Amino acid sequence: MVKSDYKRILLKVSGEALAGDQSYGISSGFLDKVAKQIVDLANRGVEIGIVIGGGNIFRGMAVAAKGGDRVIGDHMGMLGTVINALALGDAIRRNGGRSHVFSSVSMPSIADTFTQRGAIAAIEGGSVVICAGGTGNPFFTTDTAAALKAIELRCDVLLKGTKVDGVYSDDPATNPDAQRFEQISHDDVISRNLRVMDTAAFALARDNALPIIVYALDVKEGLVGVLEGEGKSTRIG
Repeated sequence: MVKSDYKRILLKVSGEALAGDQSYGISSGFLDKVAKQIVDLANRGVEIGIVIGGGNIFRGMAVAAKGGDRVIGDHMGMLGTVINALALGDAIRRNGGRSHVFSSVSMPSIADTFTQRGAIAAIEGGSVVICAGGTGNPFFTTDTAAALKAIELRCDVLLKGTKVDGVYSDDPATNPDAQRFEQISHDDVISRNLRVMDTAAFALARDNALPIIVYALDVKEGLVGVLEGEGKSTRIG
């Protein structure tokens, strides 16, 4: 068993991270690495829900930026998250775990339509639950979907896996003097406009007393280490 107070977690995996070193698509090697970490954590008795992004395949805002319909663009982005969810679910199974893909956008021949009762039953039955399709509505990001699903699934914490190892005062890729926070409140993140997740996600987490841990997906200690406080990360809340 993992030595932490978190018995059920919601893991938010960004689509961009799944691309690995590629500019587009899914890196099979990185996908397999993430799946192994998830299976390892599940085998230690932690119940896991996952919300996955789609930025490695398509971003709805890119359509709007070029004069297209934002709603249509967001629907296209939701389909990208389904592709990622199916890939991650398959990788989890190949690594010896159990997975169950749900979609907030109804497509019953591909994935079960998300309901709270169905997803909780799957988690309690020992499956890693992967939620695709965001919130099912345009104009909401998958970060907001992650906060929402974490609350619906009664998770103890939301983990945000990214390409950086926590929340910084500025973009560490462009500002070498950016400060990394060990811990920070939801309100401070919002007031400082620290954009590791969108404001709606932080506000939803704050209003429901949901802590967030931001960490790098490629952290050598893995998910188990992150939950046990090893390696670099930022705790929000």
